[in-house]
Amino acid sequence: MIEIAAEPQPILVDLARTGLIIIDMQRDFLEPGGFGETLGNDVGRLAAAVGPCQAILAAARGAGLLVVHTREGHRPDLSDAPKAKVERGDPSLRIGAPGPMGRILIRGEAGHEIIADLAPAPGEPVIDKPGKGAFYQTDLELMLRNRGIDTLLVCGVTTEVCVNTTVREANDRGYRCVVLGDCCASYFSEFHEYGLKMIKAQGGIFGWVSDSASAIAAISAGTARSAA
Repeated sequence: MIEIAAEPQPILVDLARTGLIIIDMQRDFLEPGGFGETLGNDVGRLAAAVGPCQAILAAARGAGLLVVHTREGHRPDLSDAPKAKVERGDPSLRIGAPGPMGRILIRGEAGHEIIADLAPAPGEPVIDKPGKGAFYQTDLELMLRNRGIDTLLVCGVTTEVCVNTTVREANDRGYRCVVLGDCCASYFSEFHEYGLKMIKAQGGIFGWVSDSASAIAAISAGTARSAA
């Protein structure tokens, strides 16, 4: 067992039952011309999470943790995209519309891919999800149960949308979530702040909030102990 410094209190975790999930670090959300920008957002605000995500990803790989990546996107025929979702925004810049990186938020297009700095390694599962949460209409839960995972280190974008939705879904399924705040980001600084506060409020109603340095320190201590 290792202890990760977190709020509202430190948490003990078993590395053998812990996985890292990196949510939607896709070109469509982080780069100019993607879906995030078509909604009027400053995509540069998400860049702050990339470096910390790289650091925790390296630590997780080094410790042999299960690493799962997710991508939000839809089938080319949009059969899995609710009409209410498709119809939001400028008609020329909606889901499925042509964009600088291919059709916006469509599986198989360049914009749908995970950014190069966080590209999945061979063998790391990639969950393609049609909704905000990583459990909805995916096989993520089956994958975690098969590996005996009970704790998730959570990273990604955006804090208040796909990260919060996934944490709430995980909480309802009995998983413990440790959200690494500096590994998450939002187009709105206040949404990021309050998104984290909502997770750790009331004694950790949805989970714990920590940071990459604390998680890496705990993982390093755990692996060193195992090696000894």
